[in-house]
Amino acid sequence: MLNVRVARIGSVQVPLPAYQTAGAAGMDLCAALEQPCVLAPGERKLIRSGLCFEIPSGYEAQVRPRSGLALRFGVTVLNAPGTIDSDFRGEVGVVLINHGLDQAVINPGDRIAQLVFARTERVTLTECPSLDPTERGAGGYGSTGVSP
Repeated sequence: MLNVRVARIGSVQVPLPAYQTAGAAGMDLCAALEQPCVLAPGERKLIRSGLCFEIPSGYEAQVRPRSGLALRFGVTVLNAPGTIDSDFRGEVGVVLINHGLDQAVINPGDRIAQLVFARTERVTLTECPSLDPTERGAGGYGSTGVSP
């Protein structure tokens, strides 16, 4: 199991991210707010987590939306998945956007996103004049058809 060090910052104390079930891939991040935050339809805001992470080299943390917020309120993480690099030591923030028709309220301590840790791989790019052919080729969006 990967061990990740975490530090709390700021005056608002939130629970450390935690897995909600034995099979959960993501840990919930909570809003480190002093008062409720209102998101108007179409509005986006950076919500503080009150936490900094020491992610080991060769890993990243991905900030992902919570499905319940998206379904009930139309609120999601704007840059999903957001990547937290292993050399970043600042406070993690979550950019939320309200795609819903009504205003959404984020309360202090609300679970606002999921944090998933994943291995990363460094690569070397080799420029070449052409690539090996495949059956799909350069076909882009929708080129493989839509399944019924």
